[in-house]
Amino acid sequence: MNEPIENHGLIGNRRTAALVALNGSINWLCLPRFDSDAVFAALLGEPGNGRWLIGPEPAALEAGQVRTTRRQVDDALILETTHETPTGSVSVLDLMPSGEAGTHVIRRIRGIAGTVRLQHEWVVRFGYGDVVPWMHRDRDPHTGREVLVAVAGPDQVILRGPVLPQADRSRSLRRIGRRHTAVLEVSAGDILDFELCWLPSYREAPAPIDVDAAIRRDAQESEQWLAACNYRGPYVGAVRTSVLVLRALTHQDTGGIVAAPTTSLPEQLGGERNWDYRFTWLRDAAMTVQALLSVGLEERSTPWRDWLLRAVAGDPEDLQIMYTVDGARQLPERELPHLAGYDGSRPVRVGNGAVDQRQSDVLGEVLIALQRFRRLGIAETRSSWQLQRSLVQQLARTWRIPDNGLWEIRGSARRFTHSMVMVWAAFDTAVSAVVDDGQPVPKGVLEHWQDLREQARADVMRWGYNDTVQSFTQHDATTEVDASLLVMPLVGFITADDPRFATTVSRIEHDLMRDGLLLRYRTQSGVDGLAGDEHPFLICSFWLVSVYALQGRLDEAHALMRKLIGLSNDVGLLSEEYSPELHRQMGNFPQAFSHLGLVQAAVQLADADRRAATPPA
Repeated sequence: MNEPIENHGLIGNRRTAALVALNGSINWLCLPRFDSDAVFAALLGEPGNGRWLIGPEPAALEAGQVRTTRRQVDDALILETTHETPTGSVSVLDLMPSGEAGTHVIRRIRGIAGTVRLQHEWVVRFGYGDVVPWMHRDRDPHTGREVLVAVAGPDQVILRGPVLPQADRSRSLRRIGRRHTAVLEVSAGDILDFELCWLPSYREAPAPIDVDAAIRRDAQESEQWLAACNYRGPYVGAVRTSVLVLRALTHQDTGGIVAAPTTSLPEQLGGERNWDYRFTWLRDAAMTVQALLSVGLEERSTPWRDWLLRAVAGDPEDLQIMYTVDGARQLPERELPHLAGYDGSRPVRVGNGAVDQRQSDVLGEVLIALQRFRRLGIAETRSSWQLQRSLVQQLARTWRIPDNGLWEIRGSARRFTHSMVMVWAAFDTAVSAVVDDGQPVPKGVLEHWQDLREQARADVMRWGYNDTVQSFTQHDATTEVDASLLVMPLVGFITADDPRFATTVSRIEHDLMRDGLLLRYRTQSGVDGLAGDEHPFLICSFWLVSVYALQGRLDEAHALMRKLIGLSNDVGLLSEEYSPELHRQMGNFPQAFSHLGLVQAAVQLADADRRAATPPA
């Protein structure tokens, strides 16, 4: 059985990220980028597929003799794990310093009290746990000390360890079969630093990192970044954590924002709903930016706008719904049969076949994000407005074609109501850019867009609202509801107190609520073309918090918000879904959708609280 998803913490350098389990094992790490091959893939297989363990010995854990706690240090992506045993206590500080040549993982062990025995195991496997590297010892060209080197093809990983007295050489890693292992006896006052460095195999290793300086620099950078966050409402701690997660998922060089740093963590244990989220979806990234802008982080979000202009440059007909983190277009989906999958959930997939889907809602989210940049005083460039104008013109030619929708349905294309609402939002935002923001368009274009906006509204009311059931529906050929309908008032299509929307909310609560949390839709309808089921999708419940806030149902909004935040793990991380039956997080982790939903719900609640506290004029 794999370590539970929620048992993992996150470290990263804003180019990639690693998941560190409570037991001290780094079970997932792709190098050098989010969308590169994993060198530690135990999360989706077994320890032999790659991991780096520094933690209490298994016998002590199994006997219940270890108490483990952890925290994020100084609001940074620095994870401190403390193990208390009958013989003493020890901490392990994990981080991936940013701004360094190469990609590094630092693990600092510090003895706090007594003496603690830790298991140290280093198993490197390139190619998502499939390629066994050539392992050898070498001399560090910078220090002359011995290092452990793993090489396979273009990849090289170097492990530097602490200087140990001759009498303590037993603590050095020794090869046993296809793994390297040691037992570390750590006494009070000991400090042992280990540094993993990835670099191309044809390059010489960079100089060792100054660990103390790296810790200080990363903490200062996070502090300075968070200082611009102006949110002061309820749940501020959860909001700050979510903002840090969204920052961690933003590639510092390209500005691309990944949906999650993982692939194939299942929506249902043992099921096939296992997808690769290590890419930049236009929708998800735009919604992430909207969340960051809502808490004052506009200057920190502009790299995404620059990424967008580069990624979608060219013929508007070639627009994709997702790209790699540097804006490349090729991300073919394939399966990795050598990996057993998380708790046997197969197939394990890399790449994402949804890249070729039509998803008509995407442009609406993108244009809303760009509009918010304008409204915050960040001016359009000539090329950025030209790009938006051409994309709207392309949408004007294709918007009535059925699509795969927000949820990337792999069944038949449909007229999804959410897609039609976001088409309306795209045209509405384009009109507003001209009328309210003064963006230039040729003669007749404004009137054309205004006409399209009204046609889109009419289509939503014609195809998306069902008089028989007195509610909006998932698509035009069903009476089923979909949680995505909750965004209708959030984008201004309809007021939250409109009777037609109110009955829709009631149906969503009745049909999609499971133990107080919302499903995306009923999989039993067969709309998605996939076997199996899934669990409540967390952003949907955050949308419901926002809707409750708009409807003035503040007690219900706060109760649901507290419930959702209570699903976070011990360091505040949320996955894509949650299983109330198993009391476990499910799906890719940590998930940008869940954390941006938390931020947006908190902002809506804070605004609603202020309105409720303001006496009528």
